[in-house]
Amino acid sequence: MKARTWPRRVAIAAILLVGISLGALREFLFINLNYQIDHLARHTRFSYAHSQFIRWTSGMELSELLRLKWLLGAAFTAVIMGLCILLARSVFRHWGYSRGIVLGFAGFIVLALLLHFAAQWAAPLETISVHVSHMLQYPVALLFVLMAGWLPRTTTETEDRPVDGH
Repeated sequence: MKARTWPRRVAIAAILLVGISLGALREFLFINLNYQIDHLARHTRFSYAHSQFIRWTSGMELSELLRLKWLLGAAFTAVIMGLCILLARSVFRHWGYSRGIVLGFAGFIVLALLLHFAAQWAAPLETISVHVSHMLQYPVALLFVLMAGWLPRTTTETEDRPVDGH
């Protein structure tokens, strides 16, 4: 094993570990946020949300929880996109795929929003919109970057990109 391979593998593993941890955090936050939103929207006697989460959101109105949900969704999308860029840098040893990753995320965001707005005419599109937006908020996007590293590289690609990334 080459000397530079080990730190590269550690960086890749660290990025994946952070992504997986953030996915678990996202799951906890959104499950409990949805429970709390449901509790306020339907005026139920109690919330199924975790007691700590209920304390964190104590006094928040339904509109504030919905705003928080959109804000957290955008934040998790941005962080996962950033991790994808860092992972691509670690896998391919250059920043050349950063723009493509940003454009890919932007394209899926636009698609999710278009589906969301089109759902007023075709209700099943809302479910698809939600699944597309969730895809961008979970570490599954990191797996696509990692698997892209397994694809064979063309000769011009390896000749055009120096190993040090400059």
